[in-house]
Amino acid sequence: MKPNLNRAYMIERLEELLNIPSPSGFCMEIMKHLELEVDRLGYKMEQTPKGTGIITIPGRTEGKVIGISAHVDTLGAMVRSIKSNGMIRFTSIGGYTMESVEGEYCQIHTRDGRRYEGTVLTTKPSVHVYSDARDMKREEANMEIRIDEAVSSKEDTEQLGISVGDFISWDPRVRILPNGWIKSRHLDDKASVAALLGFMEWLQREGKQPLHTIKLVISTYEEVGHGASYIPEEITEFIAVDMGALGEDLSGSEKHVSICAKDSSGPYDYGMTTKLIELAKREELPYAVDIYPHYGSDATAALRGGSNIRAALLGPGVHASHGMERSHADAIVNTAALLLAYVMEP
Repeated sequence: MKPNLNRAYMIERLEELLNIPSPSGFCMEIMKHLELEVDRLGYKMEQTPKGTGIITIPGRTEGKVIGISAHVDTLGAMVRSIKSNGMIRFTSIGGYTMESVEGEYCQIHTRDGRRYEGTVLTTKPSVHVYSDARDMKREEANMEIRIDEAVSSKEDTEQLGISVGDFISWDPRVRILPNGWIKSRHLDDKASVAALLGFMEWLQREGKQPLHTIKLVISTYEEVGHGASYIPEEITEFIAVDMGALGEDLSGSEKHVSICAKDSSGPYDYGMTTKLIELAKREELPYAVDIYPHYGSDATAALRGGSNIRAALLGPGVHASHGMERSHADAIVNTAALLLAYVMEP
């Protein structure tokens, strides 16, 4: 089966998603946006009390239910304290290095709906002033956010309505190039969400049903480790769709579908992983099988949450994960194609 997937549709949806701030725990806007798009495709998205989206796609046969997940939540931060000079000290949401956000533009989201621009800096941001500006350790205690407002004291910042616990989102800096390259923060995991939208768009456009009922799980706390810790109990097979890490000792690329055989939670299901490899070969999809020792997924959360499932992990290759990421449209399209191959046939 060679599905005629709508590449332009997936990239357009990806750009929209990337530009909606959604650090873990602050996914209300993006979930509303996604719900409208899912409804436009002819499906319905329900939300659990936790905020996870569940989209049910009926199958041609009854009994077996396959879960497929991707997450919309991203790295970000929260206001930890307001300093006496009006600067913000922040605490990270998700796992990233301070070097990866130094100099980044950001938004502070107040609980009454206001947004303020800012920039992440070290506490010694100028080599013309501080002799140790280059050498100081990049850690939370040495980082702060300069707000683009006329503030010079803690009281000034508080007058803006900014408080401890307000969310902070990073500027994604989205660039979609004519040659298919896509560079942006938060391709982990919005590239996979775009692939799932392409998956649904194909089913709707072609009037097709998968062999078994599918429940798409859109999680909002994956970056902090418990995204899909709850999944519907009728799911027996679960595929986490998440970015494929690239680097030394890894065989994938930004154009490959990455299939993970083992991550920090241990090996994935032998039979499911083998089937994905065989289908990728059959469909002539560029793929790579890799091991991610420093990685966890929504499948990890589901297994640790007690779900009685078989699980596998795949997704588009993403370079410089949790930093200034880059992927390619081919990897997103091929991820959707591999998922369709898996669910359309026995």
